[in-house]
Parts: sequence; C-alpha cells; structure tokens
Amino acid sequence: MAPAAYAAEPLPEAWTAEALETIEFQAVLDLVAGYAAGPEGAARVRARRPTDDVRWIRDELARVGEVIALFRRGDALLAEAVPDLARPLARLRLEGSILEGPELLGIRQALAAARRVELDLRRVAELAPRAAALRAPLPEKTLERRLEQAIDDEGGVMDTASPALAAARREVQAARQRLLKRLEGILRGLDASAATGGTVTVRGDRYVIPVRRDSRSRPAGIIHDESASQGTLFVEPSEAVELGNALREAEVAEERETLRVLRELTELLRPAHAEIRAAVEMVVAVDDLVARGRYAAAVDGEVPGVAAAPAPFVVVTGRHPLLLAQGEPVVPFDLTLTEGERTLLVSGPNTGGKTVLLKASALAAALAQSGVVPPVAAGTRLPVFRRWFADIGDRQSIAASLSTFSAHVAMLRRILDAADDATLVLLDEVGSGTDPAEGAALAAATLVTLTRRHAVTLATTHLGALKDLASHERGVVNGSLQFDAATLTPTYRFVKGVPGRSYGLAIARRLGVPADVLAEAEARVPDAEKSLDALLARVEERQQALERETAAAAERTLELEGLQARLALQQEAQAAREAELARREKAAEREARAQAKQYLMDARREVEQALGLARQAADDAAAKAARRRIEEGVQAESAAISRLDAAAAREQQGGGGAIEPGQRVKARGLTGTVLEVRDGKLVVMAGSMRLTVDAKEAVVVGGGGVAKRKEERARAESASAVDGVSHEAVFEIDLRGMTGDEAEAATLAALDGATLAEQPFLRIIHGKGTGALRERVRHVVANDRRVAKYEFAPANQGGVGVTVVEFR
Repeated sequence: MAPAAYAAEPLPEAWTAEALETIEFQAVLDLVAGYAAGPEGAARVRARRPTDDVRWIRDELARVGEVIALFRRGDALLAEAVPDLARPLARLRLEGSILEGPELLGIRQALAAARRVELDLRRVAELAPRAAALRAPLPEKTLERRLEQAIDDEGGVMDTASPALAAARREVQAARQRLLKRLEGILRGLDASAATGGTVTVRGDRYVIPVRRDSRSRPAGIIHDESASQGTLFVEPSEAVELGNALREAEVAEERETLRVLRELTELLRPAHAEIRAAVEMVVAVDDLVARGRYAAAVDGEVPGVAAAPAPFVVVTGRHPLLLAQGEPVVPFDLTLTEGERTLLVSGPNTGGKTVLLKASALAAALAQSGVVPPVAAGTRLPVFRRWFADIGDRQSIAASLSTFSAHVAMLRRILDAADDATLVLLDEVGSGTDPAEGAALAAATLVTLTRRHAVTLATTHLGALKDLASHERGVVNGSLQFDAATLTPTYRFVKGVPGRSYGLAIARRLGVPADVLAEAEARVPDAEKSLDALLARVEERQQALERETAAAAERTLELEGLQARLALQQEAQAAREAELARREKAAEREARAQAKQYLMDARREVEQALGLARQAADDAAAKAARRRIEEGVQAESAAISRLDAAAAREQQGGGGAIEPGQRVKARGLTGTVLEVRDGKLVVMAGSMRLTVDAKEAVVVGGGGVAKRKEERARAESASAVDGVSHEAVFEIDLRGMTGDEAEAATLAALDGATLAEQPFLRIIHGKGTGALRERVRHVVANDRRVAKYEFAPANQGGVGVTVVEFR
C-alpha cells in the first residue's frame, strides 16, 4: 500500500504566502510540530501549506479525525522517530557506493521503527481505516537481522559481522600487546639520565617511549615528536620497529575486512532501496498524522466540514491557537456568514480583540486546508479558498518611499486586481491613515466591490460612516466585540449584526483627560455620530438585558431538569419498593397456603388414625380415647380449612394485603369487627365477645377486592394527618431556616417515616452556613442505630450542604 493516495499542491501565489505570514500561520504549525515524536515528523508538519484540493483536504481531516477518536476512547496510534536518511538513501541508489556504519545504523533503526508502526496500523485497521491505509510493504526481516548482527548502537562494525573481521581484530590485539610489552621493557631498562618518568604513548600512529634529549644513553631509534619544552623526545626504539610494523599490518588487514563488510551490507540493502524509502516515508507520515491528532485532542478541536468556495463560512467555538498556547483563558467566538453574506465589518474600541478575531477566523481556514484540525467545535463549515490577502498592520516603507496610507492603497489595488469568489480578504482598520471622510469613501467602495465579486472579506474599522454600509448594501453585515460600558474593559465576546461603539471619549475621561477638553470634544462630535452612538448604546443595553434573561431562563431550565430528574429517581425508588412489597406479600401468601394445606393433610391423617383405633377398640376406655382423638383431629382439620380459606381469600383480594382495623372478618366460626392488629394477631369483637385470633385464620367478610382495599388505605392515610402535619414518608427534607431544636425534631421524624416506609435513603438539606445546623443533624444520624451510613452529597448535588443517609 502507498503511504497516501496522492499529494496536493500548495497554493502558489506570493500574496497567499505573505497573507499566511501576516496571520502567523507558521507559528501555529510550530505548535503542532511540537507534538511529533521525531524531527522528521515535526519537519513534515512545519512544511504543510494550504491547498485548494477539496478531496485531499477531506481525506486528510478525516484521517486526523480517526486518530482523535482513538485518543478520546483511551487508545492511541504509535508514532516513532527516525533519523534523517535523505543522504544515505540517495547514496544507496549509486552503484559502487559504500554506506558508513552510522548510516547503516540509521537504516537499521528506521526499519525497526517501521515494523512497529506497521503492526500498530494493522491493529487499528477496523477503527481507523484511513490511517491504516498509510501502511507500506516492508523489506524482508533478514535485512534487519543482518544489520543487527553487524552494526552496534554507536554505528560501529561488530566482531560478529564476519569471522575474518573477528580474527583480524584478535591479531591486532595480540600484536599490540607484544609491542607494548617490548616497549615497557625498554622503558624500564633506561638509566636515570635517560628516563623521564613517562609511559608508552602514541605519536603519528606509532607507539613510542619518552626519553631525555640530552641523555647520551638514550636508545637508538626513530624520533617521531618532541615535547613542548623540547626537553623530551618521543622515540620508537629500533628493536621495536618490526613489532610496530606488524601491528600496522594487522590494523590494515582489519580496516580492509571492515570495508568489505560495509560494502557487503550496502550491496545487500541496495535492491531493497524502494521498500526502505517507502518504510521511512510511512513512519514519517504516521508521526505527522499523530502529531496533528494529538494537537487537535489537546485543543478540543473537531473536524470541520469543507466545501469549495463560494460556500458558507461558519466557525463554532473558535479560538486563536496562539492565545490557547499561552495557557490563559480564551473567550471563544461563533461566526456565521451565509452564502449570501460575503463581507463582515467588525467595529468597536481598541484592545477589544477585533484583529484577533480576523486572524483566528483565517487561521481556522488555513489550518483546515493544510490538513490540520483547528481549535473549533462540531458544526464548523469552511470554504476552500484559492487566494488569500491580508492587509494588517503598518505597511510603511521608507526604502520604497511609501507612507502608511500609500502602502495600504497599493495593497488594495493588488487585492482588487485578483479577488474573486474563491478569495479570502482580511482588512484591518480599512480606510485609516488619511482624511476620515475620504478614507471612509474609499473603504466603502472597496468593500462594495469585493462583496459584489463574492469574495469573503473580514474587515475592521473605527469609521462611523462605514457602520451604516450594511443597511443599504446586500451581502455586508456588521459585527462587534462587546465592551463593558461600566468598567470600560473588553469582554472579547463577538456579536453579529450590531456595530460597535468606539468609546473614545469615555476611555479618555477614564484616563484623566480634563473635563473642559472632553466637553469641547463632545460638542464637536457631529449630530449624526451622536445619534448613532446613542442608538448603539440602546441596542447594547437591550442586548445585555436579553442575555441576562436568556441566562436566567437557562438557569431555571437547568433547575427544572434537576427537579424532574430527582422526582424520576424518587418515583423509581417508590415503584421498586412497592414491587418488592408485592413480591414479599405474594411469597408470604404462597407460603401460608402451602402451610395450611400441610395442616389439613396432617389433621386428616390424625382423624383417619383415630377412626382406625376406634374400630379396633376392645373396651370403653379405649373407645373414649379414640373418640377424643377424633374430636381433636376434627378441630385441627377445621382450623386448617379456616387457614386455607383465609389464605385463598387474601390471595383473591389482590396479592395478600394485610387485614386492617375496621374490617369485618370470620374466624373460629364467629363473625366480628377487627379492633386492633398487632404482632400477627387480631383483636376481634363478635357481638359481646372479644377474642384474639391468629391473622392467618381470619377471612375478610363482604368482599372488598383491590379497589375496596385501596379506598380503605386512602382513608387511613388521610386520617393519619394530625394537626395538618402529614406522616407520609418522603425522600428529602429541607431544614434551612430552622433552629437547632426544630431541625433535630424534624430529622428524627423523617428518620421514623423513612424507616416505616422502608426507604433505602433520605436526603437532609441543611445548607452550608456556619455549620451548626449541619453538626446537629450529623449528631442525630450518627447515634441512630437504623442508619447504615451517612455522607455528604456529591459536589454537583449540594456537596457539604446536603447529608445523604442510607438505612440498614
């Protein structure tokens, strides 16, 4: 597979390059390059330039989007660093050339990195198919093994490169040892007049010994050097010359074998030159891709949509990349120019961020057209421009005898000569530098011309005459950056459709300009300007009021959603509790019915046994005993039938609800009214007789069913309200505003209610305040044995102002 389907050509025009320099495009690429793993990947990022190839742009942005998705799901794509191999690979193509050890080491490292990257691309093929398309065929693994066997991590040729090289190096070592041993022996044999106290050293690639120049007993030999003081000579003794020659011969043999190994390795790599180049290109391309993905993830960037110009220009949550890099909070902006809106005229005071807005918008488009995801949110849609012009800052040139205004006019002429519907034009302080009336007229004519040519123009101005242009020229829209009139400080929030006020006199007043000077200045402001400024002030006030109302509505909506979520949680908990109670009731009724059946079978068995004894009775005593057992068995059977009927009746009444005071029941053959229910027993008044029976033996008389039981329960619950205070259990209580004693009593009552209702938890709102109420509440719940644990609520649910209690 090829690393990329094709490469796009950058926009060639010189004015585009100048515009990119003006908006500091290269500085942003440097930021992105900082996320690369190696210098080659970083250089690839820095070399990116905008193109108008829409297909290439979409492919590149989609590929980066896959890497962003991997990062955000906790995965990653491996990026590796490789050395610069341009020169070694170029030499590898030349027949007869021999690569040095460090160059072979670089190729070895690149091949190892390529194999790891290719394996990781294969791993993410399903999640990131476009990124996986960067995979390239790799040379055979035997090349890497051979290089690993021959070249060490410093770029040297190892003894394992060949047996002959290992033998040659052993011979060099042996010859050196023989020579050193002989020279040390000669040095020790020198008399005191010749010895200098030095050791064997090297001069001119020959081993020598130091001796005194003035000594008559110095050994004969070849003088290779002398000391700086000229008092010591470095001599190769005659008797060691042959050993020195033998060492040199061994070294030459080693060098010859090393060169042969390097030639062999180079010849081994030469047929795989194309595959090696493709592997290196894959590693660099992946490093470039991962750097762009890391940057986009770091700035919360989302892949924008792109379309050939003319097309809508929509930036959602845009931020200037260089401001983000400073680590300071950045106010995002939303900018929308529909296809019918071609010119945005931004006005307002200085230091309000107008120029930053222009540059950030242009950078979003330039980065996207370079395959880099800019710091924008989802929903961003950008036109693909073919030409870029930027007239920002002072263009004064002394060498060319151009004033500031002349330089701006010269730039406007170039823009008007080339601008079309695929052009982006940035004009900062358009019409400035000359008489305001003439400057405004020239600026208005320029903007109208660019608008009618359908070029996208982003311009800033202080000229009041231009603020009215949008009202009578189709395709021109106003915009401003908000300014706090009370503090005279910028908010950097962009507002479309409303021109901005200059605040020049207000800022002068704040900076201490004398009042009489300001009064004179205000008197000289034309009436039209005053009227426009007053109108803009009213619009700003109305806009701010609308924003406050919108924020309050959003806050109320959020609060309502929280209440709805809490209510839903309570309803779910209540439904779960009722389902659990119903399940327990059904289980108890099934158990009671099964037990009643068992009682009936046991009673019948007892009666049958007693009848058998009666038939076999031989005397009166035995017959009386049998009759007594029969009576006891019949009574037991009757009681068992009564229990079985009671269980059946309760099951028929809707799943086994408990009998309540006031109901009519039948038990032990008597019918009466239930006076009291306690510990599974019923106190029943039947006529003038008061008796206590097991609740399992009683049968409700007169039907009732589910509907009747609900009605009776509702009456009982309504009757449980005493003095206007309901004892129905709740999941949350609010103690704010209560005294300590009132809060303690309310907490105990809520704990009782929650325990009786078998609630799983209770939220107690006591607020933060001084903490006295909180401590009182926590003292109560800490000493209540029904409480399993208690803790503060999460930060987004009240934090230390709410205590959540869980029951045993």
